[in-house]
Amino acid sequence: MKLGELSVNRLGYGAMRVLGPDVWGPPKDRAAAHRVFRRAVELGVNFFDTAESYGPHEDELLIAEALYPYPKGFVIGTKCGLTRPSRSRWDPDGRPEKLQRDLEGSLKRLRLERIDLYQLHAPDPKVPFEESLGALAAMQRAGKIRHIGVSNVSVKQLEQARKIVPIVSVQNRYNLGDRNSEDVLKACEKLGIAFLPWYPLGDGQVLQSAKVKKLASRIGATPAQVAIAWLLAKSPVMLPIPGTSSVEHLAENVAAASLKLSADDLSLL
Repeated sequence: MKLGELSVNRLGYGAMRVLGPDVWGPPKDRAAAHRVFRRAVELGVNFFDTAESYGPHEDELLIAEALYPYPKGFVIGTKCGLTRPSRSRWDPDGRPEKLQRDLEGSLKRLRLERIDLYQLHAPDPKVPFEESLGALAAMQRAGKIRHIGVSNVSVKQLEQARKIVPIVSVQNRYNLGDRNSEDVLKACEKLGIAFLPWYPLGDGQVLQSAKVKKLASRIGATPAQVAIAWLLAKSPVMLPIPGTSSVEHLAENVAAASLKLSADDLSLL
């Protein structure tokens, strides 16, 4: 599928799960995190999603440590505009000067001269949306960003963003058990914009659903594979980014890309 003019496989990888509890601090086993990242690439994953706030900063460093120099066609999407004063806090900060610092830090940590997909992590209610997006547009004009995406937005905010700068992706919470962003997904379909569902497995809650477990048992798949396959079947613009710190779970998730659910299966879900 397309991120702007970039082509990526329809199943990406969310890199934050390898970090410490609450996405805070380095992984318990750095070498193990490197192995998961490298195995994802070996299995054909060519899109990684991360953010400067993951760690903070640790996730981007890990990606570069494990994969630089990056393989041809490999795309990294990272995010800006949050601050982490403590492990329990994710505070929006969309001030242009903060976004500029975020970008420069991400470029350095990822060892890149340009970010392929740079996403505003969340609108900041204290900063006019046009100021935050205008700052990203300026950095794009400077050649430091290839494409811009937004995250945690409403349809109205997506429309507002598109008036300021071209938007190639939206990342909102969406899974079998949480479809509150259905209207945003439909807007992305209409516009041909990639939709990246975060928490694609509902932080594990979806996997406990009786109907998911029943279907998985009937078709010889795992609940996680059913949940991912449902997302892929739901919309042609869907780009799931399930994350894991386990090589075994990684292989399980990637295999879901080849699982085809029937119309009857989908109606059950």
